Amino acid sequence: MTTPFTPTLRRDGFTLTHYFVLVVWGWFLYSFSPSVPLLAEDLGVSKAVGGLHGTAMAAGAITAALVLPHLIRFLGRQRLLVASLVTVAIGVTCFVLAPSIALTLPSIAVVALGGNIALSIAQLNLSQRHGLAAPAAISEANGAGSGIGLLGPLAVGLAVGIGWGWRAAVVVAVVLALTVAFAVSRLPRDVPGPGTQARDVADPVPEGPLVTSSVSVASRRLAPGTSGLLVALVAAMTLENATTYWSTSLVLERTGADASIATATTAGLLGGMTVVRFLGTTLTRRFGADRVLAASFVLAIAGWAVLWTAHTPGVAVAGLVVAGLGYGAQYPLTIALLLGIAREGADRAQAVATFVAGATVGIAPFLLGAAADAVGTHTAFVAIPVMAVLGAVGVLLGVRNARAHGLL
Repeated sequence: MTTPFTPTLRRDGFTLTHYFVLVVWGWFLYSFSPSVPLLAEDLGVSKAVGGLHGTAMAAGAITAALVLPHLIRFLGRQRLLVASLVTVAIGVTCFVLAPSIALTLPSIAVVALGGNIALSIAQLNLSQRHGLAAPAAISEANGAGSGIGLLGPLAVGLAVGIGWGWRAAVVVAVVLALTVAFAVSRLPRDVPGPGTQARDVADPVPEGPLVTSSVSVASRRLAPGTSGLLVALVAAMTLENATTYWSTSLVLERTGADASIATATTAGLLGGMTVVRFLGTTLTRRFGADRVLAASFVLAIAGWAVLWTAHTPGVAVAGLVVAGLGYGAQYPLTIALLLGIAREGADRAQAVATFVAGATVGIAPFLLGAAADAVGTHTAFVAIPVMAVLGAVGVLLGVRNARAHGLL
């Protein structure tokens, strides 16, 4: 197993600025999601049609994955990060001003395109900047995103309550995106990695036989162990998104709580996710990122068991908190391990991970919803522990393969 040691995490200006990239996305995501039913009502469309915004987000994420390596090559990471944040601001502005579903859907796809590119570059830069401490840095960055996410639904409720409407909460993402874009533009152009020569992330990759050859080789072949970790990524994204979408329905079905209370229980999931992400530094230093990641899938099963057997809202919240403590570690640590074993192929690995995550977000909640329609939400939720087991197996096999090739 990996030696349970992680160097001290340096939270310098570069690192904190990249944390705020995830704050931008966290605010948008968790203020947008509870606004979808209100948007559907405003535009006079069904909830099913309103749910197409999730499909639009998945389409934007997949597009981001396909264009990411090429845009990095031609623009460089820093310029692309600034451009992607500006794209988020433009997309959100168009979304809140759009008078019809025909315009809100493409606007959300634009937001997802910019947001996923920004997330990918932020995680790549944090991985390069912190080396062995990257799992802790990426975990904390995601913690900042889910932490601000706790305020998003509250902001929507407050804005609606005082008569400003849900758009007033969502549009805050525009201010955040432009502010962080300016901060990124002021960063030094070089990102020194621990024990390595500084790599320029501001300029495009120069053309030439040696560079072209190395990029080509890195893009053709992913590192050993990647397949197992991608299975873990699919499991992680399925668990988080399916639970976020459908836990309210489960609570309504099993506890008899009214809609307002059932909806509020989702905060327990986000709270657990945020706590464990900010504990990432301590946990990965003591136990190693691979061990923490494998254990997170076991903890997810424990949280599911409490939630699945709950007959009162309080017990359901407790289950969601425990599940969140498992879920919160899964995405950031899977990404950190993928980038760590990829070495010079990190850009390609991040693009593949973005594609897989985007596709999963678009498909998994729909499949669980279809299953819930057929057999009931309670029975459909049996898929959660099944996916958690697959995730744990993926981690163990992926890490073992990577270690056999000297990558961990």
